[in-house]
Amino acid sequence: MDYFTVEIAGRAVASFRSKNDEEATHFFEAEDFRDDLTILESEGKPLWDRKATLSLRKATAEEASEVEDAYEFDDDPERTIDDEFVVFLVPVEDLIDEGEDTED
Repeated sequence: MDYFTVEIAGRAVASFRSKNDEEATHFFEAEDFRDDLTILESEGKPLWDRKATLSLRKATAEEASEVEDAYEFDDDPERTIDDEFVVFLVPVEDLIDEGEDTED
């Protein structure tokens, strides 16, 4: 497995592992993933505004360690090593979940 990091405007925001460069690029370019980046918020702003430069690179050793630590403590018994598993390197909130909570 290789580890990759997504940067937005030069800021590392998320890391994940993938079998190879091709699969990592496929995940990175997926519209669902990119949509998630516009829904998730950090420090009161969406992670990505669809205008800032979005890039993919190999993860640093520290970023890879973050992914491994998160995977190790994941409590989903059905998750396998082949499942997509993204670790955000910045604090995030899901704007959709917040809206759903306030409707009760």
